[in-house]
Amino acid sequence: MNSKNQSTVFNDKKLWIYLIKFAAIFCLCYYGTLAVIGLASPAGWYSPFVEKHLDYISWIKLSLMHATGFLLSLFHIPTEIGPGFLIRFPHGRGVIIAMDCVGYGVYSFWIAFVAANNGKLLKKILWIILGLLALWFINTVRITLFLTSLNKGWPMPLGLDHHSWFNIFAYIFIFLMIWLYDKSLKKDLANVKIKKDRQPKV
Repeated sequence: MNSKNQSTVFNDKKLWIYLIKFAAIFCLCYYGTLAVIGLASPAGWYSPFVEKHLDYISWIKLSLMHATGFLLSLFHIPTEIGPGFLIRFPHGRGVIIAMDCVGYGVYSFWIAFVAANNGKLLKKILWIILGLLALWFINTVRITLFLTSLNKGWPMPLGLDHHSWFNIFAYIFIFLMIWLYDKSLKKDLANVKIKKDRQPKV
């Protein structure tokens, strides 16, 4: 990269504004989630109100457990749900849905990307919701396959653990959604330009 290109990048105000907005929203989502986790835990800065009304991490954990049980039931495989966010095969091995299993890092990345980008508010909200649901579903499939592999004795492909596989597929999907979102923005801009060109000139 020559000095002229470097100067253009460093002087691109729109880029810097976007990066600052992205970093701020990502930190708010990511570290805000860590704060909720800490406040909902009986140890440390415990808040009964947060635990009862704002502990969305536990809600996500429960949804992942029940969705995993539902997917396995489609293949006539029964599961049991135990205390401590445990799901297992009857008389078999189980999986505890820990904090690392929730995927709040990839959720935060996707929210920050869309929220910091251009586009109408309703469009952003729809894309955020659809992206989060898609990532949640990928996570559900991952937990379902991992639980099944534990009880069937299946080895993990390439020696990678299930968290690594989730991150690989999640970020591949995120980059695909980024491409689709960018494509939709360009289409919206093109439509706006066409409408302006069609307006009668005085």
